[in-house]
Amino acid sequence: MAALFPSQADDAADMPELSEINVTPFIDVMLVLLIIFMVVSPLATVDLKIDLPAASAKPEPRPDKALFVSLKADRSLYLGETPVARAQLGSMLDTQTGGDRQRTLFFQADKQAAYEDVLGVMDALRQAGYLKVGLVGREGE
Repeated sequence: MAALFPSQADDAADMPELSEINVTPFIDVMLVLLIIFMVVSPLATVDLKIDLPAASAKPEPRPDKALFVSLKADRSLYLGETPVARAQLGSMLDTQTGGDRQRTLFFQADKQAAYEDVLGVMDALRQAGYLKVGLVGREGE
């Protein structure tokens, strides 16, 4: 075959060797490792046991016209000092705030209130469009 194409044999001898690395398999391996780390890393933080410290920040002064949403231990809900049903919370808030959904509400829950009830009230506030909610707690002793 060399006799048929003598010019190609001469050209091959004159060409320098190519010594470049094919990076395609390297990129494939890196992408697989990236996917593995993305899947595994959130699982590493699930079982951490952390003892959180108590807040020692100075309490903020109360605004002039603060609007409090309160949840008592017996699951009763109050807007200010007025009892309100959870289904009516959005319409009562609209009446009290004049429809101003940018107003900050202050939510306080009894220590004995169930976590499920607290989240239920927070969800009701979110569904009503009130996203600015401040949590009220007792000052440190």
